[in-house]
Amino acid sequence: MASDSQINQLEIIEAQLRESYGKVVYSHKTQEKCADILNIRNNRIKNLQIILSALVTTGLLVRIFKGQEWALIASTILSATQFAFTSFLREYNLGETIQKHSTAALELLDIREQFLSLITDLKSGSLSYNQIVTKRDDLQERLSKSYKGSPRTFSKAYKAAQKALQMNQELYFTDDEIDLLLPIALRKNNSGR
Repeated sequence: MASDSQINQLEIIEAQLRESYGKVVYSHKTQEKCADILNIRNNRIKNLQIILSALVTTGLLVRIFKGQEWALIASTILSATQFAFTSFLREYNLGETIQKHSTAALELLDIREQFLSLITDLKSGSLSYNQIVTKRDDLQERLSKSYKGSPRTFSKAYKAAQKALQMNQELYFTDDEIDLLLPIALRKNNSGR
């Protein structure tokens, strides 16, 4: 039977693991939302570049075939705008940044699942206190390395992550939802739906 001090140690480490798990959940979801937001922004930029290019081409064709002087002026202005826009964006590689956020999210997803497994092992009593501490320390080290290599996030992504987790409950499933994903033999409700 576990002594009071052992129970207290387990409660303390469980509290720390739960807090770390919560932080990793938010970090993972925030990195995902950063990638999503930047992907939308990148697509809008590419669409704007296509539209500007199409307008420049259309203006030049109108000038060539219809002889409209205004079309040449409009095309020149649009072309200069497109050049300035492209020059400005050359400094920012959104595709690379999106990939970094996605990679960070995947690393954090793995760490998140390992924290969840460690909490499960602690609750089931399948690991000793020393084993839990060793695994926790390893996870904390991996987490630290992951954070150091991750791109910075921004408040809009954090707010989107907060909404996804708290209001939309993106991380949670009902027993029925999980049962639908499992083979019949592994379901809680073996009704064979």
